[in-house]
Amino acid sequence: MDTSNPPDGPGGGPNRVLAYLESRKNLTGSACGIAGLALTFTGLAGAYWPVVVVGLYGAGALIAPPERPAVPVFPDPSTQLDAVRTDYVALCGYLDEVELPPAASGRLTELTALLDGLLAPGPVAEALAADPEGVHVLARAVRRDILESVDAFVRIRPWTRMVPGTEPPERHLERQLALLHREVEELATALREAEARRQQTHTRYLEDRGRNG
Repeated sequence: MDTSNPPDGPGGGPNRVLAYLESRKNLTGSACGIAGLALTFTGLAGAYWPVVVVGLYGAGALIAPPERPAVPVFPDPSTQLDAVRTDYVALCGYLDEVELPPAASGRLTELTALLDGLLAPGPVAEALAADPEGVHVLARAVRRDILESVDAFVRIRPWTRMVPGTEPPERHLERQLALLHREVEELATALREAEARRQQTHTRYLEDRGRNG
C-alpha cells in the first residue's frame, strides 16, 4: 500500500499558497486592490469600499497574463558529441579484439580513420557539434551500424565453416563498411562545404565593404 503523501497532503497546501502569492495573478490583483484602497482614502469608493477593493483585486487577477511554464533544458550538440566520443572509444576497444579478413579490415581502417578526424577535438569537431543532424548521423554509425555490422559477421562466421558453399559473410561486411564510409564521408564533405561557404561569404563582405567604403 502506498503510504506516501498525496500532492495535496502535508506540505502541498503551503507550497501552493506560496506559489499563488508569488504568481502574476496575485501581484496584479494586489496592485489593483491597492488602487481600490487609494480610492477609499480619497472618499471616491464611499460605503462600498470593501466591494470596490475586492472587485478590483478580482479584475486584476483575471487580466493578469498567465504564468509562463519553465522551459525544459536539453543537452546541446557539443555535449552530445562528447558522449558519442566516449562511446566511440568503447567501440574501438571492441573492434581491436575482433579478427577480420584483410579486405574488411582495410575497409574498417578507412572508416575509423575518418571517424577519428571528425571526432578529434578541434575546428572540425566544432563544426560538427553545430550540426545536430550530423551528430545524429555519427552517433548512429558509432552506436549501432558499425557494431551491428561487425558483430553480425562474428556471429555468422562459425556457420560458414560448418555449412560450406554459402556466400562468404565477409562480402556483406565489406559492402556494409563501404556504405557506412560513404555516409560518413558525405557528412564530412557537407561540413567542409559549409565552412567554405562561410569563408566565401566573409570574403564577399570584405570586398563589398571595401568598394562602399
